[in-house]
Amino acid sequence: MTDTISLSTINQLTAAQFIDILGGIYEHSSWVAEQVYQQRPFDSLQKLQIAMANVVRASSHTQRLTLIRNHPQLAGKEASQGTLTTDSKNEQRGAGLDQCSSEELKTIQTLNKQYLQVFEFPFVIAVKGLDRHQIIAAMQLRLHNTQQIEFDTSIDEICKIAEIRLRALISG
Repeated sequence: MTDTISLSTINQLTAAQFIDILGGIYEHSSWVAEQVYQQRPFDSLQKLQIAMANVVRASSHTQRLTLIRNHPQLAGKEASQGTLTTDSKNEQRGAGLDQCSSEELKTIQTLNKQYLQVFEFPFVIAVKGLDRHQIIAAMQLRLHNTQQIEFDTSIDEICKIAEIRLRALISG
């Protein structure tokens, strides 16, 4: 997302335009924008963000699990293959994950594999404001959580990512 758009404009979009512009706020999950569209108009960015998060939190366990699984592994195969969404690529680059030493990259890949084996979904964290060392530490720490804690934490982190993306997209 490079261009910003006003909240006023967001409120005036057709359903197709709204979904086109906001459909990627939640990674590969345009259904969130589809469900929020009917709640327009929003009188603040915060109310739009909360409405989107509420749709996610009210969705079925299966939908939330799919949402988590739609997120790429950090410094994973999508990054090396160049198939990350623009937002994910910029977020990972901003955290310095594209500048990992070979040892750091191996550590992240090992942690990704362990995490996926334990929880059956990828590790998700809002990387904005974090560096690769903090991300590695979080991965190591969260591997000791229960399945439910990690599921809930992943949804919380996804909502943080969405909020960051909305703030970058919507002006005023």
